[in-house]
Amino acid sequence: MKYILSPSILSADFSKLAEDTALAVRGGAEWLHIDVMDGAFVPNISFGAPVYKCLRPVSDAFFDVHLMIDRPERYIDDFLKAGADLICIHCEATKEIEAIAEKVHAAGKMFAIAVKPATPAEAIKDYLPLCDMVLVMTVEPGFGGQSFMADMMPKVAKFRALREDLGLDYMIQVDGGISLQTVATAAAAGANVFVAGSAVFKPGEIEKNAQAFIEKFKTFK
Repeated sequence: MKYILSPSILSADFSKLAEDTALAVRGGAEWLHIDVMDGAFVPNISFGAPVYKCLRPVSDAFFDVHLMIDRPERYIDDFLKAGADLICIHCEATKEIEAIAEKVHAAGKMFAIAVKPATPAEAIKDYLPLCDMVLVMTVEPGFGGQSFMADMMPKVAKFRALREDLGLDYMIQVDGGISLQTVATAAAAGANVFVAGSAVFKPGEIEKNAQAFIEKFKTFK
């Protein structure tokens, strides 16, 4: 299995976003995780499509766009045009999952569904054939720097089991509290894409921190 590091730019220094993200990529990160928050679905506001649209011309990284917003169907075109490679929506935020998936795939991009800690894996079972990835939140969405919720690992394992049972091939991402100390636990449960924010974006240590994750991945079976 291929393991992928997706550093969350929410933890980067926005005064030098291009520089910080380039350092993460140089350290081995193939993806950049882009957290969009609206202050309604989650109790925080981050940024929208115009921010990463500016980053797109100077970055070859895969843009992993995580929409923590109500009724994301209203803005899918904007996020696609801004340069998203993958769009992840929350099942709790919309009743238009199939329509969104169809639009994203029609644009030649990848589609994912995220589930909050209280949402069981079974809630999106019928939509799994539409997914290129599922995202298990390992903190409550909305703020960085929270502690890893190890009790979400059975849910990760459930998605791994459903993938096998249904003959699917989606990736499993975890987001929240991921560090060099917790990443192996998530990998053992079945995750292969890891969102890390503060564990990567520390001034003067970004490239080194990304490299440390890549080296850690080499120890996984």
